[in-house]
Amino acid sequence: MHRAVVCGLTLLAFAPLALSQTPGLHVRHVGSATLQNVPDVPPHIAAAVQRFQNYRAATFQDWLPDGSLLIATRFGATQQIHRVAAPGGARTQITFFDEPVASATAIPGSNRFVLVRDTGGDEWFQLYSMGLTGQPQRLTQPGTRNLSPIFSPDGTLLAWSQATRGSAEYVLYTADPANPSQARAVYRASGSIEPGDISPDKRTLVLTRVLSNRESQLLLLDLASGTTRDLAAKGSKALFSEPHFAAEGRSVLALSDRDSDVLRLVQIDIAAGKTTVLTPALQWDVEAFRVSSDGRLLAYAINEDGYSRVVVRDLTTNRDLPQPQLPRGVLTGMGFSTDGSQLALALTTATSSGDVWSWNVAKNELTRWTTSELGELDPAQLAEPQLIRFKSFDGLSIPAFVYRPVGIPADQRTPVIMDIHGGPEAQTLPIWNPGAQYFANVLGATVILPNVRGSSGYGKRYMNLDNAEKREDSVKDIGALLDWIAEQPNLDKNRVAVYGQSYGGYMSLAVSTHYADRLVGGVERYGISDFASFLRNTEAYRRDNRRAEYGDERDPQMQEVFKRIAPLANVKKITKPMLVMQGANDPRVPQSESDQVVAGIRANGVETWYVVFADEGHGFQKKPNNDLRREVETVFLAKLFNVSPGGTE
Repeated sequence: MHRAVVCGLTLLAFAPLALSQTPGLHVRHVGSATLQNVPDVPPHIAAAVQRFQNYRAATFQDWLPDGSLLIATRFGATQQIHRVAAPGGARTQITFFDEPVASATAIPGSNRFVLVRDTGGDEWFQLYSMGLTGQPQRLTQPGTRNLSPIFSPDGTLLAWSQATRGSAEYVLYTADPANPSQARAVYRASGSIEPGDISPDKRTLVLTRVLSNRESQLLLLDLASGTTRDLAAKGSKALFSEPHFAAEGRSVLALSDRDSDVLRLVQIDIAAGKTTVLTPALQWDVEAFRVSSDGRLLAYAINEDGYSRVVVRDLTTNRDLPQPQLPRGVLTGMGFSTDGSQLALALTTATSSGDVWSWNVAKNELTRWTTSELGELDPAQLAEPQLIRFKSFDGLSIPAFVYRPVGIPADQRTPVIMDIHGGPEAQTLPIWNPGAQYFANVLGATVILPNVRGSSGYGKRYMNLDNAEKREDSVKDIGALLDWIAEQPNLDKNRVAVYGQSYGGYMSLAVSTHYADRLVGGVERYGISDFASFLRNTEAYRRDNRRAEYGDERDPQMQEVFKRIAPLANVKKITKPMLVMQGANDPRVPQSESDQVVAGIRANGVETWYVVFADEGHGFQKKPNNDLRREVETVFLAKLFNVSPGGTE
């Protein structure tokens, strides 16, 4: 990300707030959280929160050789790995960590798998191998960050990427998963390394070296010599992702936006270097693809205005096959079974938390494997988001999803929450969003989730419109949204709050400096308050990637830009109440970013609530913490909107 010239307030980044020594500050503790100036939560609000937090979801992780599925789901406080033996079968819990498990990948030819897990949200992920019973075995060293585990087709070779504290270098390791102590470093480079696939003969590995969220290299690595070859060196700069060997290792399939505004599926002949576009007619991004182990079948998903559409193709005939007709929603995972006969599909919708189906390719049959509960919620009382578009200051069309309370008169004015996503290279999707549903139901608010310029999913031109010195153009998009809100007869322009996390947290702060007179207040979670201190303190393994997006703080011209736009440099313009939340272990946006902006806003005499979770990082993954977060948000927003939770004025 960027960096601003350090002003006086920026010096606060070096020392956390002295909570107990600040005069007039009310501090209390709930679980792992320290709460400043936050009143007690009434029992009826805690009960309302539970109604919307007691759901569970199922996301597909992988197939096992016996035809059963590994899924991730939550029982208790954290997400763990479960096995489902057959459609509609019980979810048998396999992992029992206190910390959530991020993902699981099956080891081919066995009933074992490798899982990824961190501690307290610190994102220093460790790899563990385990079977359906027994203890997990750690494969990696503490203090390192390990991701993207992949296997050779026979399961005897594991590869993954590793980063270490204080270094921008990534290292690619290989090992026999049964003998991890003999791990071997096979490639090193600055910039994120993501292994994609190992060739059938185990001699070559295809990987991407990510230079920014808009540019990457597609490399073939000779595992014996350690030499690499740039498979896509010829041509313009482009993004490549998810490479996979095809045609018995003679070609590589990948997603790329080379010579295109959208991500397409391409096939690159390794010997000839020729690239063939497999999805030439699409106007939307291909968001993911999978190939069956025998190389015969291809499945890919298209992101059409936020909704997923799945296509299955026979690669031997190059013809599309009958397609699965899924509920209208967003794909969260897919993968072919070991024998290639079935395609697992995980999907979430605006009114369902997420489940797994399988598509029998030969029989054209869709079978549901899991049915996840929504707790006490009635799906009929949940909002189906409306996709709208509004014009920004320069005529650009900005898409947004709108959640309006169910069952109220069409002309009834409601308060408004503008919820801005993180990234910025990300996209708000019509997924299960318990927060939007909750605020619409309990606070009677209309929740608007815009995909401002810089968002992904709408082509690389749109995604690049907020880069570097154009950063505040995305803030102006929110100004245009405020204009749109003022024109709607069923929205109350005098009760609008801004809300966001991560980059959306920065946007919440920035919007509060530009449009304070049009807001009642804001909520921001772990947002950037000063680009200079952010770049100085974010972990080294991601710093260059963020510079590529936000601009290089070492450039004097960019220093002036950052000095002008940093929320901390403009903190005196924040005149409406603010709720700030932070994870103490956040490696991306460190706690110092929140500490300093809280101090700055309070120096203005503006009401500021602050919550820090000691066992969380960039996002709150543990249910008790997420419950408390929602309870505090409810009390804060209800006060801003002058409503009693339940929607009553």
